Amino acid sequence: MSSDATTAIPTLPDFSGTPDREPPEYGIGTSLAQAEARSKAEGTYPYASDLWAEGLLWAAILRSPHPHARVLSVDTSAAAAMPGVRAVVTAADVPGVATYGRRVADRPVFASDLVRHHGEAIAAVAADHPDTARLAAAAISVEYEVLDPVTDPEKAFAAGPLHPDGNLIRHIPLSFGDPAATGEVIVEGLYRIGRQDPAPIGAEAGLAVPRPGGGVELYTASTDPHTDRDLAAACFGLPPEQVRLVVTGVPGATGDREDPGFQIPLGLLALRTGCPVKLTATREESFLGHAHRHPTLLRYRHHADADGRLVKVEAQILLDAGAYADSSSESLAAAVAFACGPYAVPHAFVEGWAVRTNNPPSGHVRGEGAMQVCAAYEAQMDKLALKLGLDAAELRMRNVMATGDLLPTGQTVTCPAPVAELLEAVQDFPLPPLPKDTPEGDWLLPGGPEGAGEPGAVRRGVGYALGMVHMLGAEGTDEVSTATVRVQDGVATVICAAVDTGSGFATLARQIVQDTLGIEEVHVAPVDTDQPPAGPSAHGRHTWVSGGAVERAAKMVRTQLLQPLAHQFGMSTELLQISDGKITSYDGVLSTTVTEALNGKELWATAQCRPHPTEPLDGAGQGDAFVGLAFCAIRAVVDVDIELGAVRVVEMAVAQDVGRVLNPAQLAARIEAGVTQGVGAALTENLRTARGLIRHPDFTGYALPTSLDAPDIRIVKLVEERDVVAPFGAKAASAIPVVTSPAAVASAVRAATGRPVNRLPIRPQAAVAVPTS
Repeated sequence: MSSDATTAIPTLPDFSGTPDREPPEYGIGTSLAQAEARSKAEGTYPYASDLWAEGLLWAAILRSPHPHARVLSVDTSAAAAMPGVRAVVTAADVPGVATYGRRVADRPVFASDLVRHHGEAIAAVAADHPDTARLAAAAISVEYEVLDPVTDPEKAFAAGPLHPDGNLIRHIPLSFGDPAATGEVIVEGLYRIGRQDPAPIGAEAGLAVPRPGGGVELYTASTDPHTDRDLAAACFGLPPEQVRLVVTGVPGATGDREDPGFQIPLGLLALRTGCPVKLTATREESFLGHAHRHPTLLRYRHHADADGRLVKVEAQILLDAGAYADSSSESLAAAVAFACGPYAVPHAFVEGWAVRTNNPPSGHVRGEGAMQVCAAYEAQMDKLALKLGLDAAELRMRNVMATGDLLPTGQTVTCPAPVAELLEAVQDFPLPPLPKDTPEGDWLLPGGPEGAGEPGAVRRGVGYALGMVHMLGAEGTDEVSTATVRVQDGVATVICAAVDTGSGFATLARQIVQDTLGIEEVHVAPVDTDQPPAGPSAHGRHTWVSGGAVERAAKMVRTQLLQPLAHQFGMSTELLQISDGKITSYDGVLSTTVTEALNGKELWATAQCRPHPTEPLDGAGQGDAFVGLAFCAIRAVVDVDIELGAVRVVEMAVAQDVGRVLNPAQLAARIEAGVTQGVGAALTENLRTARGLIRHPDFTGYALPTSLDAPDIRIVKLVEERDVVAPFGAKAASAIPVVTSPAAVASAVRAATGRPVNRLPIRPQAAVAVPTS
């Protein structure tokens, strides 16, 4: 949709509603469809870029063309004088706090003295037409003194400070066991993981509307609305209650969406002009403006005995945070804690660093920290198997973690850890057949029918990987969510500020209420900051804490519903059950419908869910830092043209530790999406830079996997061993296949080519087999 052909939405759209279902089927364990599934499929679902308001102005942001430069002057006079331009704002026009950050407030709203990365915001413009706004932004004259960028994270330690807080964001020296321990067999490796972009198909967009009594309303696809509201209010110099953030249609997210760097300029312009202001980012602006996965350098040394049992793991992990801290501290903690993988390791010594550079900012992307180390430790397991002459799967089986084992952080694994069962499931699953000589056979060749490959050069490889992630926040994060369930006229409404980024929380909330109250028609209210906070959408936390809050509120309403009946019949509410819209007693004396029991009454309850606390890692990297863990095993089958280095992923067999299946269809979709994202990280996705400058910030230069690249994904086993401390016993499902699948693909390419494959994404030259004499 073009920027000037926008659907008029006079009021906030109602995203609730129930899809047509035949026959009726609802509640936990069913494949209830998303309420907005039809409108999204038909293209009528209103996203943030579709918003409209009377008297709308358009915004544009001027961004730095340099990764590192001193700002000597900013002249906005030419832009301000252009017809149709209503306002121009720079760092001097920020009335409140000049810096922001969801985790560390170290990032300026607008660069004023120093530019620290390519694409950093310098100024913003509001005009009566989007083209005018873009032309005005281009007319702003900025005088720079270009400085040498620091783009090698290894050189950041000795380089001059790039930020007042210094270049080192965090250092974690983990020490576990005996440093003198050694094994009979030792393998070493150096690994590099590229810069994956979250690549949202719907680019960032938003609308800011001044409030009549003062303040501003922000309409964006935020994934953490209360944090974003508070950050924006601080920059506006306003109390939080004068800023309202309304979450509009979220077009999916695999990381933090709608960086405050998009929202804050919008609000400043709306407050300055007194008019609604809209910003829709171009694809280039999207790549320049949001955070990416941390590029990572990893050095490993594995020690094992003669039977292949791990003795000690030594590792050094260096995360490139880019210009600002963002989530680097949390990502580093995950990387260091999971550096040995889901394996029992008696001795581990890991050092991790996160440093600032002049590269594009890094931040939260699904599976951060865990994905990078998984690629490295699984490469080490392949090397160890090769050196010992063992089957790769067998070596892994000899070392798998189980419930009761210790993490290298000293934390006991108390949750279900069925790693051996997962590995056995993918190992036993039948392998796909070899390609046959058919008219469609060319499609089975790496590179497709137009490729230059020859069938005789294709080799098949089979590889394995085991992965793990943590659920919820870590290291003392206060995880809490609040939800309200209201029932009126036989219809239930859930009010919870948990943003559904595609994880299916809104559908899960409906299922919880349906299951608890026996009411089929359940709506989920649109999210805004007038509601109590529910926290960010990350690490599967809304399934746990927000789902838990919804369940508790629904159970409180259930008690209100059943108490009069229980009192009337002289029995406890525990002796009554609700099923298929009917209330019955244990002895069959009572039988009525939920509608009859409601009798026109309005019932409501509000509840919170807060899991057990965690603690920060100490100076030796020790501590109970994580609430829960999830595990996955993947077997990858690839075909590789060993002359051209072209790779085709034939099949991914997945076995996953899910705790409990809450919605089978949505769970399968999350696993398939995660595997596909991981295949992209393994083969094609890398946001390339040259001395800090992003090259080709578009979907031509940044290659996402298409439907032709997606492999057959076989979900061979879902282990439903419930985590007793989690509501419903369910575990996070989206991140773990992203973490595990790149390592599995790399393992399969090693098996096909005999090459070490030490870098992701895999370059063609790394998949060309070494000639044999």
